[in-house]
Amino acid sequence: MKISEILKQDKVTLSFEVFPPKTNSTYESVAQATQEIAALHPDFMSVTYGAGGGTSEHTVHIASDLKTQYDVTVLAHLSCVSSTREQVALMLQQLRQHGIENVLALRGDIPEGGCVAHDYRYASELVREIKAQGDFCIGGACYPEGHVESVNKTEDILHLKEKVDAGCDFLTTQMFFDNNIFYNFLYRVREKGIQVPIIAGIMPITNAKQVERAIKMSGANMPERFRAIVDRFGNNPAAMKQAGVIYATEQVIDLIANGINHIHIYTMNKPEVAAGIQASLSEILK
Repeated sequence: MKISEILKQDKVTLSFEVFPPKTNSTYESVAQATQEIAALHPDFMSVTYGAGGGTSEHTVHIASDLKTQYDVTVLAHLSCVSSTREQVALMLQQLRQHGIENVLALRGDIPEGGCVAHDYRYASELVREIKAQGDFCIGGACYPEGHVESVNKTEDILHLKEKVDAGCDFLTTQMFFDNNIFYNFLYRVREKGIQVPIIAGIMPITNAKQVERAIKMSGANMPERFRAIVDRFGNNPAAMKQAGVIYATEQVIDLIANGINHIHIYTMNKPEVAAGIQASLSEILK
């Protein structure tokens, strides 16, 4: 099923993200985690591509297993910064052969040492390529606090509009920890004529070490309320995990209460985190 069709339904949707293993030796443990998350019957699951496409061969395998064995709608990530047109065409062919019709088009992380782009510089170029390669439902990424490489938020939204105009059917946000930032972003993009569905991406921070990495990756603002949680529970792994899941769940509840019906959880391959959030929303999701 195409995600664009899921997002048209008059209901709250909850989806989860998983990532492939970095090495073949960890494939089975990752596959087990993704299967446990699939057993929660989310509205869809996304499978990441890995930095520089390093885990691309596993993306197709895991996505295909989720679709065929667990009847889960799948969104396969595809990044382009280190890819040639031939490599992208091959990946799209493999996805098509496995019946995967949803693709999240990403530029991808710039490798250390500088950009080694072959045929693509921007995600909008990849979107156009996918659009030309077949009947895929195409998603894109957006950044409520602005992309870390953008000069300012105004420029970032202009680039986002280019990506949507190229053919994105929906957008998913980078992680954010302050819902007011998201609400402000939503107002600004709608004002600029971006009308495709926007899925709110939520990252449960379940250990203190994730905080620094999350800030580095996304440039996300950490509210004082959340910093207090890390200060108080950061040295107690069990308490930090519980507090992180509760904080993320409260974000989701606030979003839904304010009319945001589509939520994507960055689960970090942790079935217990996905299950904890879903259980706390059991009546809300009915």
